[in-house]
Amino acid sequence: MRDAEVLPAALSLTPEFIRNSASESGAVVDYRDWQVPLGRRFRALKIRSVIHARGLEGLRAHIRGHIALAEQLEQWVAADPRFALAVPRSLALLCLRVVTGSSPEDDDAATKQVLERVNASGTAFLSHTVVNGRYVIRVAIGAVATGPEHVQALWERLQAEVA
Repeated sequence: MRDAEVLPAALSLTPEFIRNSASESGAVVDYRDWQVPLGRRFRALKIRSVIHARGLEGLRAHIRGHIALAEQLEQWVAADPRFALAVPRSLALLCLRVVTGSSPEDDDAATKQVLERVNASGTAFLSHTVVNGRYVIRVAIGAVATGPEHVQALWERLQAEVA
């Protein structure tokens, strides 16, 4: 591309949970914008490839396993007064925030700090979003190799960063 800003600007769809300071500042090239968009035809091709590789039962087992991991994490979050669920869990997606016991602004700042420290540790990558005006951490469990040990390690890291 002669002008490297034209293609990403044309294809970019940037919801809150994908935004980050490095991409926003232009410090890095965000290659997710340099691809065929996720239109209907291409989503169908991707799901067909997964079904072909795993089969329907394999795909169902994979999804159910990750939903179970998210349910376990949801239970841990609900049992810890330092955390709160921002919204009810949706399949294998969990949105949580830190509870400081003071103001909503302090909770948001603490949540952002925890997210940044977890990501800086290199042990996990979490994204964020804003729900009802509140900054929250998104935990999306779905990578092929994610297992119970990874979710347990993430929970321990989250707890350690709040303490």
